[in-house]
Amino acid sequence: MMETSPITIAPVLLRNLLTSIFFYADKPLLSLAEKYKLLQFLRHLLISTFLFFLRLLPSLFPGLHPYPSSDHHHHHQNYPFTPSETDHNYVPTTTGGGGAGGSCGGSGIARALSQLLLIVNDIPVSSRKYEVVRSLAETLIDENLQEGFEALLEVNRTVLSAAFSRTLGQLEATAIDQERHRHRGNSGGGESGDHGTDYRLNRVLRAVRYCGDVVWTGFGKSRMEGLNRSGSSAEKLAAEVLWLAQKLSACGSVEEAVGRWASASNLAWLALSAEPRLQGSLVKVSAFLFKQVKDMGGEEVEEEAKEQQRQTKMKMLMSWLPLLCRASNGVEAPVLSIAERNELEKILEETIETLKQEEEQEKVLSLWLHHFTYCPSSDWPNLHACYARWCTASRKLLLRQ
Repeated sequence: MMETSPITIAPVLLRNLLTSIFFYADKPLLSLAEKYKLLQFLRHLLISTFLFFLRLLPSLFPGLHPYPSSDHHHHHQNYPFTPSETDHNYVPTTTGGGGAGGSCGGSGIARALSQLLLIVNDIPVSSRKYEVVRSLAETLIDENLQEGFEALLEVNRTVLSAAFSRTLGQLEATAIDQERHRHRGNSGGGESGDHGTDYRLNRVLRAVRYCGDVVWTGFGKSRMEGLNRSGSSAEKLAAEVLWLAQKLSACGSVEEAVGRWASASNLAWLALSAEPRLQGSLVKVSAFLFKQVKDMGGEEVEEEAKEQQRQTKMKMLMSWLPLLCRASNGVEAPVLSIAERNELEKILEETIETLKQEEEQEKVLSLWLHHFTYCPSSDWPNLHACYARWCTASRKLLLRQ
């Protein structure tokens, strides 16, 4: 299962950049074209030429093509499609490119698990087939684990790791898409204002946005938006991220999931303004992975690995502590029980106290204090005792100097 990488995203970003520049330059021509038919004709010609150029772009720069040039039929594994697309385009693979990667990538069991996890991502949870496919995937993972052979454990670790990375990428993309639509909805109310200039500007922006969406859809965005059409909402994807993290933990390979979650600072920032249900799902993932953080390290770990783990803990706290302070307590029921919340508070304190005292602890506790203070709806997590201990230690350090 091929992970989303900067190389696979590059053509999309390049097309976006060129499209944005083109439509920005088109604004003056748009107003003039409304007055002169010749300019209107020229403008349509320019737009057609530009769209034709975008369509040729992948062939002009093969290295930037979003799919592997030697294996086009594998593209369904990199981008989620709607059922109608997968039904017609799917070609079974029996070679080593089955998506698991590494030495286990050529095995049938690795390809089977990869395919099952891909389908779990793609179909809606409301489908009667969803539980069937997820149950099959869970059975394969558990049976590989029970067998105890290193080759099967490596299949689990490799395939699950790739699936976690892909699902996390889809979750972030869906959260970005939802945030964009929310902003569009908020800005849409201003079009009926009294200022004629603002009204005309909004009309132009709306037209540009529409054209941009048409171009973007034609060159790949429809594949990402297929997530929503196929039922892969952000909340569903967050639940699957948690499930995959739990499976990775059972296989003794959760550190990679912790690292990826700790680095997902953009998603963490989007989560602060997300819908309460999505916030609750992300809190559950964070709570589970913070528990895994506590068990990372030990006396037998080398110094270099300890330093890496300390940096991961720091990223984890800086990224997700604000959400814990600001997230809703739950729409219908509490996201975490009282016992779970108390346990997580202790874990957070222990994790903070493993950081470098003067610098890193101050950054984390300052961040906590800000979000804890300015969130009127929650008094959790309560890290006052940890903050007081840091103040005492900092005071003693100053006096020693």
